[in-house]
This record gives sequence, structure tokens and C-alpha cells, in this order.
Amino acid sequence: MMLPTHAVVGLALAAPLLVLAPDLSTAALTGALLGSVFPDLDLYAGHRRTLHYPVIYTALAVPAAVAAFVIASPLVVGIAAFLVGAAVHCRMDRYGGGLELRPWEGTSEKAVYDHVRGRWRRPKRWIEYDGSPGDLLLLASLGVPLLFVLEGPFRLVVVVCLAVGTIYVVLRRRLAAIAPTVFAYVPDRLARYVPERYRP
Repeated sequence: MMLPTHAVVGLALAAPLLVLAPDLSTAALTGALLGSVFPDLDLYAGHRRTLHYPVIYTALAVPAAVAAFVIASPLVVGIAAFLVGAAVHCRMDRYGGGLELRPWEGTSEKAVYDHVRGRWRRPKRWIEYDGSPGDLLLLASLGVPLLFVLEGPFRLVVVVCLAVGTIYVVLRRRLAAIAPTVFAYVPDRLARYVPERYRP
């Protein structure tokens, strides 16, 4: 799924703390937002493998969530929210399409790499691909309600996610068509950083 969807899902996971523990909500929202986008920092360095750890994030998130409940300090809550956001991100990537330039073609069986089992997990394609209409529907169904409960910078993040996500969905297939042409002009010394799916 697209990054704006991941970001909004992270905020939605932490939003209940606005009511349940208002004094910890900022830490939870910040941690969940950062955790939900962190795995995609590997976009140009082994995407969905280098920073995607579906089993390990989950294994760390469970005791961290227990610790956050017991200790209830902003730091511990923020760390727990980060790990939950990262774990959910990896799970969401499996529910989407494969790791390919045109995932609507369904030719890739690589969704997210499982470091514990040493193999790629297959995509379920419940959301057909990143930037699909279904992806936008998920983004909007969570993002629009968040506009009414979040304030300040978190509300701004949701507005930006809704805008960027909508534009991305409109352009998604066109971007896939022009990517090989654009990346063909990357200098040789930088070509190794271009993901294989973008190479002409």
C-alpha cells in the first residue's frame, strides 16, 4: 500500500489514546506515525526487505505494549507505538500487491521478506496494489474521520496524506509507464541504487 495509507493507519491506531490517556496521546501518535512509515525508508535499498521485519517487529511490539500499559511513560508509549506501527505496516504490505513496477499485472509473488523464515511472503492482494482505488478508499475511510479528532500537526499530516494519496492514485499507472524511461538517465555511478523493477 502507498505510504500515505500507512501513515494514516498508524495515526488511527494511536487515536484512541486521545480519550483513554490524553497525556500520552502525543507520544503515541508520534511513535505510531514514525513507526508506520519507517519500513519504507528502504525504498531504494532492498525495498520490503531491508527495513521490513514482519515477525521481529511483532515480537518486539507485544512486550513493548505490555510495558507501555504498566509503566505508562511517554517514552515507553512512544516506543511501543513505533513498533506496533512498523509491525502493522509489514502486515499491510502483505495484504496488498506484489513488489513489481505494475502490480496490477500480478506477476510478482514477493510481498514482504520474512527474515525469520528466510523467504518472501506472498501477496494476498486484498488491496489490489499500492495506489489502487481500494488503497485510496482505505486511506479516505480512516483519514476523513481523523480530521475531526486530531489537531495541530497531526491533522496537517492527515490532510497532506489525503492530498498526496489522491494525486498518486490518479497518476499511478502513468508513473509506472514513464519510470523506466526516467531511470534510464540515471548516471552509471548511481544506477546500482535504482530498484530492479525501475530499470529499462
